[in-house]
Amino acid sequence: MGFRKKTTISDIADKLNVTPSTVSRALKDHPRISDRTKKAVRKLVDELEYQPNNIASALRNGKSNIVGVMVPTSDRSFFASFIRGVEEVLRDEGFNLMICQSDDQFQKECAGIDTLINVRVDGIIASVAKETIDFSHYKKIKKMGTPLVLYDRVIPDLGVNQVVSDDFYGSYKAVTHLAEQGCRRIAHFAGEQHIHIYQNRLEGYLQALRDLQIEIDEEMIIESDLIRERDKIILTGREMADKLMSMNNRPDGIFSSSDFAAIGAMQRFIEKNIHIPEEIAITGYSNDFSTTVIEPGLTSVDQHTVQMGNLAAEQFLNHIRANKKEFLPRKILVKPELMVRGSSSRVQNGSDS
Repeated sequence: MGFRKKTTISDIADKLNVTPSTVSRALKDHPRISDRTKKAVRKLVDELEYQPNNIASALRNGKSNIVGVMVPTSDRSFFASFIRGVEEVLRDEGFNLMICQSDDQFQKECAGIDTLINVRVDGIIASVAKETIDFSHYKKIKKMGTPLVLYDRVIPDLGVNQVVSDDFYGSYKAVTHLAEQGCRRIAHFAGEQHIHIYQNRLEGYLQALRDLQIEIDEEMIIESDLIRERDKIILTGREMADKLMSMNNRPDGIFSSSDFAAIGAMQRFIEKNIHIPEEIAITGYSNDFSTTVIEPGLTSVDQHTVQMGNLAAEQFLNHIRANKKEFLPRKILVKPELMVRGSSSRVQNGSDS
């Protein structure tokens, strides 16, 4: 069975004995086209299952009503919530989303950006892949004049709109909370330090210890790759827990830059009959949905990702509404919130926000 030829505007025009431009205007409800012609066009469009060529339309009109969103991975509730926030705002403005996933790989990110450019999207909202150290593809977007908003993992000096979580503040609050629960030897599960979000979380951890007059012990800072599949990060957390348990002077608290690493550590401590939070209190980061379904629940830093998505969409809209002389890139810092649960709460009514 062969494929049916795709219906075009010319096919509809031929059947109705009118010009293609008349069909096009009828579909756009042009006031100069009679109601009779509009009705005939719409009836035939339904019968022939005509689908407009949005790319061709974008070439003609310079507007596709599509916004590209680049995500490093789809298996994190952070990115799913962020996309929901973007869609909430842009749907009401008549835009659709085209999602590309880089899998945290530079080549996939470049290919995805090329696809979005070729589709003539009206703007791109992106979080930079872990592997990316060459930003030429993002510089290309900016040079073309396509509105670009970076979120979460950003390029600080690119001169485009940015929406980021205040990771320094979030980690500072988490460490302060652990100290309020009586912890004095607080370990840190750090991410790779070439990624700025993990730099900021480490800095927040260190500054909190200084302000609390708690001695900084470099042995307590364990760096690892925290941007992988969740099962691998959980395994990493288990390995980190083993390292902490082998120390002569064990920690009594952990601030983890990843919920999944924290969950892996909790699994290992429970297997070794180390009581949480009495013997070791633990906090994670991102407030993934899994933090509420384990026992005890994991205290975690909520980054308000739906709000971040809302703000990124608004940044895009502000860009397209401003003329070139008026546009000035902005960096929006979203304050996170510590969600206190059983993994860290030793003090009755202890809370933080």
